[in-house]
Amino acid sequence: MLGGCGFALRQTPPLPFRRIALTGFVADSPLAGSLRQRLADAAQVVDTPGQAEVVLQSITDKRERSVVASTAAGQVRELQLRVRFEFRVVSPGGRELVPANELLLTRDMSYSESFALAKAQEEAELLTAMQDDIVQQVLRRLAQARP
Repeated sequence: MLGGCGFALRQTPPLPFRRIALTGFVADSPLAGSLRQRLADAAQVVDTPGQAEVVLQSITDKRERSVVASTAAGQVRELQLRVRFEFRVVSPGGRELVPANELLLTRDMSYSESFALAKAQEEAELLTAMQDDIVQQVLRRLAQARP
């Protein structure tokens, strides 16, 4: 029934290359892990840039948390979460295929010390959702790269 309406699950867009290398990420970057996992469906992720057709270079990969609102007593009432990812895509020879892009996602979140454990879990889930959104945006930009 759903096939007739044009519904299709979101998939990794077809990429114009077969091998990609990821550089500039810290060793335990959750964003790099998500990218590797999603790229594995469409291309082979190699360890060295010399083996790759394109190289995704991470310039900035940050998660930030700041207090937006607090009470007169100094209790935190609202937080802002930010995930910032800046990258560029180059050929192994250094030719720029996708210029430096900065992706910045922000989410506001209420906070209550009475529910600290639940709010910590909510924060983790928001960060994961933001990271997944950034991975989707990176994949769409990679689909436009022409090696």
